[in-house]
Amino acid sequence: MTRRIGLIGCGDVSVVHFEAIRDIEGLELVGVADTDPQALARATEATGAPGFASTQELIDAVRPEAVHVTTPHHAHVGPSLTALEAGVHVLQEKPLAHTLEEGQRLVEALAASPAGGPKVGVCFQNRYNLASQRLHEMLGSGELGAVRGAWASVVWTRSADYYRAKPWRGTWEGSGGGLLINQAIHTLDLVQWLLGGVERTEGHVATRKYGDVIEVEDTAELLLHHPGGVTTSFYATLTAPQHRPVELELDCENAYVVLRGGTDGGLTIRWTDGRVDTVGERSVTSGGRSYWGVSHELLIRDFYEHLEDPEPFWIGPGEAMTSLEILKEAYRLSGVGPQG
Repeated sequence: MTRRIGLIGCGDVSVVHFEAIRDIEGLELVGVADTDPQALARATEATGAPGFASTQELIDAVRPEAVHVTTPHHAHVGPSLTALEAGVHVLQEKPLAHTLEEGQRLVEALAASPAGGPKVGVCFQNRYNLASQRLHEMLGSGELGAVRGAWASVVWTRSADYYRAKPWRGTWEGSGGGLLINQAIHTLDLVQWLLGGVERTEGHVATRKYGDVIEVEDTAELLLHHPGGVTTSFYATLTAPQHRPVELELDCENAYVVLRGGTDGGLTIRWTDGRVDTVGERSVTSGGRSYWGVSHELLIRDFYEHLEDPEPFWIGPGEAMTSLEILKEAYRLSGVGPQG
């Protein structure tokens, strides 16, 4: 059986979705849509699929079974709701939405869908990385012992031209935030997934370097409180001279564990008895940026393999609200941005 797939939003991250749709057997790209005529023209030329100016036009014309939503943040929920109303499955890029209010609209719309209706997945692909999966298994089995505390960092670089090229990235209205919602959200998601959620957030965000270009933050320091009293010290910035690998470290009763991103990333477990175990990571084969992770295709493949299951996709709108709530609480505590 061949599934007919549409894609909404032909910007940077769409490349990994185009590649996955091309490479996964049983998927056929039947249409693309974008409100930017130039982006749409590039996508239609690259893929050979017909182009449309809106989600509704694409659905009406080619009747896809599912659509991928890879638009800017503020335009995530609209296409997803349009697709849901038409009975079309949705696989959407992170974040869930640029505001909590918009995210809740999608959560409620999916909950109101009839049983057996369309599914919605959200791309937190780093959960599919080998190191992330193995660490989650080890925490679940109890072999690491109790977690005593954690540290996470996202130390990257951006330039003023990065924001000038696509101004929505640097605004509350377009992006819903800066560093936390655009770059560090994947690491926030991993931390809360691995450590059982976040009950309370403390911290502050600031614009340290790009205040003359953007209105959102480029730096954040947080203390995340997990169930059972465990805390994660979380630091992120876009002011570094070069990208550093994303790091997540867990101080556990039986081992000290380091999860490291990047091309040489993986998992290192230093047991208290002196043993050292490692788990390597897959190499990046996509035309996308290496720091997006290596598992987009795995998530997309998993979404379609479980499309006929009666239960919702495991990373759906409700699950994706968690990281959005964490970062929006950091904004509230810092007194920045809209509070909806």
